[in-house]
Amino acid sequence: MTQVTAFDAGEAAAAADAGIDTVTVGCETVEEIRAAAPHIFITAAQATREHVTEDQALGGAIDAMVKGADAVYTPRSLSHIERIAREGISVQGHAGLFPARSTQVGGLRTVGKTADEALDLLCRFRRLEDAGAYSVEVECVAGDALAEIGRYSRLVTVTIGAGSSGDIILSYMSDLSGDTPAPPRHARAFGDVGKIRRQLRAERAKALQGYRAAVMDGSFPDAETTIFMSGHELDKLREGLDKFQPVHR
Repeated sequence: MTQVTAFDAGEAAAAADAGIDTVTVGCETVEEIRAAAPHIFITAAQATREHVTEDQALGGAIDAMVKGADAVYTPRSLSHIERIAREGISVQGHAGLFPARSTQVGGLRTVGKTADEALDLLCRFRRLEDAGAYSVEVECVAGDALAEIGRYSRLVTVTIGAGSSGDIILSYMSDLSGDTPAPPRHARAFGDVGKIRRQLRAERAKALQGYRAAVMDGSFPDAETTIFMSGHELDKLREGLDKFQPVHR
């Protein structure tokens, strides 16, 4: 299956129209995205800097579900996942590279290129299962390692940068649409939205420069874009202004 990020209603609608199976969205946009794509599967992702405590994570998960999410992703601890899962909410955890904690694994790199690391990943999968997770986002993991250990886990694997052996392949919409100047190695552009944006910026700059030049040379505003009083009303205005003292500007 396919999954993409959707940061606003327009992106969600485009994903639904293209037949994408599921989208991952910010918790704050669930309601507008559900309205724009009423039938697509939505995973509401809790941001790293939000929903810090277990109570906040649970409250945020319930709020997201009320607004129309089908599942909730949290990057936090197993206890957070267990707390959310106990309320009957489909919750997704994380395994593999976590960029914000990359120094713990020696930097931004592929995880699971050794047998020991691959086995550690399987243990992580098992702990997520025990905590009540139904799914795991697997980031930057060796593809053959995931193909092997995935057979020993019941979790639905949502993969990004982990080859083709996941159950759901996740991509950032900005990467696949060609809107990222320097996409990561595991991404591929299938369009060129970046080119369209550059054209849009150039056309906007052209319009603004033309506008400023017209104001400076007096050709805008002109007779076609200005509304005038009738001659009678203009004469009355001038008569009324006779009692005022002009100011020097």
